[in-house]
Amino acid sequence: MITTIRTQSDNTDFQTLVKELDLDLQIRDGAEHGFYAQFNSIAMLKHVIVAYDGTLAVGCGAIKPYDESTMEVKRMFVLPEERGKGIASIVLKELELWAQELGYQKCLLETGTKQPEAIALYKKNQYQIIPNFGQYAGVENSVCFEKQLEA
Repeated sequence: MITTIRTQSDNTDFQTLVKELDLDLQIRDGAEHGFYAQFNSIAMLKHVIVAYDGTLAVGCGAIKPYDESTMEVKRMFVLPEERGKGIASIVLKELELWAQELGYQKCLLETGTKQPEAIALYKKNQYQIIPNFGQYAGVENSVCFEKQLEA
């Protein structure tokens, strides 16, 4: 059974999963990895979800304020051997619930064209493709999404 906890970026299981995520992204993004990496610091993230299968940390995600009504989804990852079990959707739903509890009206995020699993995940969870925002505007390999949260 998958369980989740709410924590912060100093959680060691989260940090371990993010290291795995960064190794994966370094391969996928190649020469562009440095550009994306600068926007993915986990220092001071106050809203982190870690998913567990028993005692094994299998997935994670985080949200951080983008503006007064929007949270940005960051650092979504599930161990490769644990994919296909719905863990990412569980983490994403927990992040959305947390954002709602904090009074935010929507979530937005950026992912890469070289991450088809992530694109499929967000579409499956009713995220809509939007024009690339902020630092991702004009970046050919970025895909941005948003989702209005229920009141």
